[in-house]
Amino acid sequence: ARRAAGLTPPSVARSDRSFRIDAQQLQRRFRSLQRAVHPDRFSRSPPEEQLYSEQHSSLINKAYQTLLHPLSRGLYLLELNGVEPAQETDSDADSVFLTEIMEINEKLAEPKNDDMLQEIETLIKVKQEELTKEVTAAFERDDLQEAKKLLAKMKYFANLEDKLKDKKIPS
Repeated sequence: ARRAAGLTPPSVARSDRSFRIDAQQLQRRFRSLQRAVHPDRFSRSPPEEQLYSEQHSSLINKAYQTLLHPLSRGLYLLELNGVEPAQETDSDADSVFLTEIMEINEKLAEPKNDDMLQEIETLIKVKQEELTKEVTAAFERDDLQEAKKLLAKMKYFANLEDKLKDKKIPS
């Protein structure tokens, strides 16, 4: 998908793959590619060109979303390097970490309390920022197993973030 979108060159060397990105450059490249293939530009074109446009526009969107977010970008980098992401059943997470996740889950299960939700939101944001820095460092050291463990932790916090969003939606 990223290759088709022009966001990853077809013959990219392993050393050219980086977790660290320039979000503004990524956004500029995304917009440029979308302008070139957007279906609106092909509305009067032959059906084959319209289909090509739709398919590539979709691929570009998917590539952009994958690369934009640290968790999906990290998981994609693992995939490019032939490393399977950690599964829910993997037990590499330490007990202190799992206890922290359980405590946050328990707080989210309590009746809605705006102060508590704000506290959890801040905690999740800080943890995600810390983990992103650690994942960046692991990829820069080419320590893919450490990156895999850290990305598994990021998944836990992403799940908590989703639960928090659901909790904040007025019922």
